[in-house]
Amino acid sequence: MNEQLLSVGIDMGTSTTQLVLSKLHIQNMASSFTVPRLVITDKEVVYRSDICFTPVLADNRIDMLKIQSFVEEQYEKAGIHKDEIQTGAVIITGETARKENANEVVLQLSGFAGDFVVATAGPDLESIIAAKGAGAHAYSKEHSTSIVNIDIGGGTSNLALFASGELLDTGCLDIGGRLIRVDQSTHEITYIAPKIKQLIERRGLTLALGQRVTPVDLQPIIGEMVKLLEESVGLRPPSDFYDTIVTNKGLKLDRTIPCISFSGGVADFIYHEATGDVFQFGDVGILLGRAIAASPLTQQLTVARSAETIRATVVGAGSHTTEISGSTITYTEESFPIKNIPILKLSTQDESGSSEQLAEATRDKLDWFKLNNDLQRVAIALEGKQSPSFLEVQKYAQGLHKGMSELLEREYPLIVIVHHDMAKVLGQTLYALLDYKKDVICIDSVQVDNGDYIDIGKPIAEGKVLPVVIKTLVFN
Repeated sequence: MNEQLLSVGIDMGTSTTQLVLSKLHIQNMASSFTVPRLVITDKEVVYRSDICFTPVLADNRIDMLKIQSFVEEQYEKAGIHKDEIQTGAVIITGETARKENANEVVLQLSGFAGDFVVATAGPDLESIIAAKGAGAHAYSKEHSTSIVNIDIGGGTSNLALFASGELLDTGCLDIGGRLIRVDQSTHEITYIAPKIKQLIERRGLTLALGQRVTPVDLQPIIGEMVKLLEESVGLRPPSDFYDTIVTNKGLKLDRTIPCISFSGGVADFIYHEATGDVFQFGDVGILLGRAIAASPLTQQLTVARSAETIRATVVGAGSHTTEISGSTITYTEESFPIKNIPILKLSTQDESGSSEQLAEATRDKLDWFKLNNDLQRVAIALEGKQSPSFLEVQKYAQGLHKGMSELLEREYPLIVIVHHDMAKVLGQTLYALLDYKKDVICIDSVQVDNGDYIDIGKPIAEGKVLPVVIKTLVFN
């Protein structure tokens, strides 16, 4: 079998909305005598849309009608009818994810194609998605190094730190290219974001709404924004304003970071010199990019050129690879199928410590899946051990039980996915720790990663195995 799927990626960010169409080549890599294993053998971007400013209504809600007509117009330009699209992803990020009607918009948009991976990404998940799209994840794996990706958009700078292909930490700062807006023709300041106003006052600078400005007038505040980015990756000690500029949390900075990459709209002006008027987009994005290009961020760290800049957050869309779980599994309820559960993959470092360390890592990383302080439904993924001892199984179970306490307060079942063959014993131990009162689904022989989503189907083969669909956001 050799098949092609047409997939769409739609990304609604703080400042811009865009769409990308990709062709995915799917092949069954298994022999005719074994369970089919479908994998993506190739992917190619066949259409990149225009980039439009994310439309917002006067009451600060997303303008769904304008988004819809933008998508329809792009389909028309690409010569594609929505019925031809077999899969896709709608990603809503930055300030846009915090709009009152964000979920409603995502669900309506997902009606444009059959089976979307629908994600409302908070700042942490956005950091992961953008860094993978930029290629930072692959770079850290190929070069066995640590790298931080900073995705600098209109409203926020999202940080993701990888070491040898594993995600270690995320952070987010309220620094972006559209936090100061300047009229393209008069060069008057039309908007200053509240936190940037505070920073201007704290540093005793003179910038105000209605003021006509030159790039030189803006240099001091742009310099302050760049210093805060330097603080975020450990090139400077944190200043008195660092905690204020942090959106939700910064990186832990318990290791030296040798490499850096940049994505997002501002990254274009870090990698390339802009031509024409610096206020051509009605903001300070070009000036911010130039200042970063001349700063210690690029002089003191090794810069890994991103595969994608403004389109890093979503290139392509959802791919479906069907797998079958291992046959030594635990499940205590049958409310299958379960759909679109995001994966939280713990690192090998998280797994190698004590049960307390495992609990702490799990608690910390669950925050990635909080949007407006509300924890989304999530599945925890582990590597696990090939032949674990009784004590090792106890350590895993106790660590997960403690670390997932906030998730366990929710009504939905506890979902654990293990790569190695130990799900039955781990699931039964967790079920006992939960006093047999909470439903547990613990499956193994499935390889997943952060940024993936999972569907789990109804039991097959007399209930011995569960069919699993891993939906991977496809990054170029």
